[in-house]
Amino acid sequence: MTIFTSPLEQFEVSPFVSLNAPILGGLNLSLTNLGFYTLVVLVLSIGVHVLGSNDRRLVPSRWSIGLESSYASLHGMVKEQIGSANEVFLPFIYSLFFFILLANLSGNVPYNFTVATSAVVSLGLSFTIFFGVTILGLYRHGVHFFSYFVPAGTPFGMVPLLVLIELISYLARAFSLGVRLL
Repeated sequence: MTIFTSPLEQFEVSPFVSLNAPILGGLNLSLTNLGFYTLVVLVLSIGVHVLGSNDRRLVPSRWSIGLESSYASLHGMVKEQIGSANEVFLPFIYSLFFFILLANLSGNVPYNFTVATSAVVSLGLSFTIFFGVTILGLYRHGVHFFSYFVPAGTPFGMVPLLVLIELISYLARAFSLGVRLL
C-alpha cells in the first residue's frame, strides 16, 4: 500500500519492477509507473474499441454509436484541415486522439498517474510528430517544401529576415504543441 505524504508525489516517475543484469554491462530494465499507466491507457483504448465492435449485430450498441460518432467527427475535421486526398493519416490521428483522450480522462481518478502530465510523454509526442511531418513533407514535396518559409509576395530584400522568422516559428511549433498538451 502506497501512502502519499504530499499530493505532488503522484507525479513522480518511480520504478515498479526492476531487472538488473550485470552480465550485460550493468543493463537495468525497469517498468516505471509512467510505462505501466501508458500500458493501462493502451488496454483501455483497446477495451473501448472491443466494446464498440458491434459483433455483426444489426442494431448498434451505445458504445458502437459513440465510437462511430467520434470517428465521423474526426473524419470531418481531417477532411476539412488536410483535404480528402490525405485521409491516409486518419488512422494515426484517430489513435493519437483516443490515446490523449483516455490518458487525460484517467487523470480524473484520484491519485492516479496521468500520462499526459509527464513532460517526457507530451514533448516526446510533439517532437516525434513534428519530425515525422517534416520528413514526410520533404519526401513528398522535395526542395519545394522550403518555399513554405517564404511568404507569397515578399520583396527580395526581406526574404532572408522572413525566412529566419518563419524557420524559428516552425521549429517553435513542436515545443509549443508539447507544452499545450502538458
